Amino acid sequence: MEKNKTCCFFGHREVTHNIRPKLTSIIEKLITEDSVTEFYVGNQGQFDNMVYSVLKELKAKYPQIRYTVVLAYMPDEHIQEVYGEDTLFPDGMENVPKKFAISKRNDWMIQQSCFAVCYVHKITGGAAKFREKCIKKKLKVIDIYQ
Repeated sequence: MEKNKTCCFFGHREVTHNIRPKLTSIIEKLITEDSVTEFYVGNQGQFDNMVYSVLKELKAKYPQIRYTVVLAYMPDEHIQEVYGEDTLFPDGMENVPKKFAISKRNDWMIQQSCFAVCYVHKITGGAAKFREKCIKKKLKVIDIYQ
């Protein structure tokens, strides 16, 4: 996997606006204009679920893409039922204390990526924190909210 063809996503648990059309457009541009083929998303809230749903739909139109739900916690039956084979539990995560697992998983996704699509409308919380980390790590950050 080439890092410059990889994108991760960070956003608030709750989606307060209808961003699906804009999200779809951004992902399609990443695929068609930037040759992004690998996408990593979490599974902690509405934004992550929307991203997963859009990626699943776009896979039919762009069969060259791969999308993976990166898990912060050891997968259980429910996760397998919802996401099937679309999951990854990064090496070493099994030893991370539960209260740090999401942060560690998010750091892992940033390490793998060149692009980050963010939905941040509050200056506090995890989404804002990881958007700033993406900027510091020099990822190409695309803000949906703006």
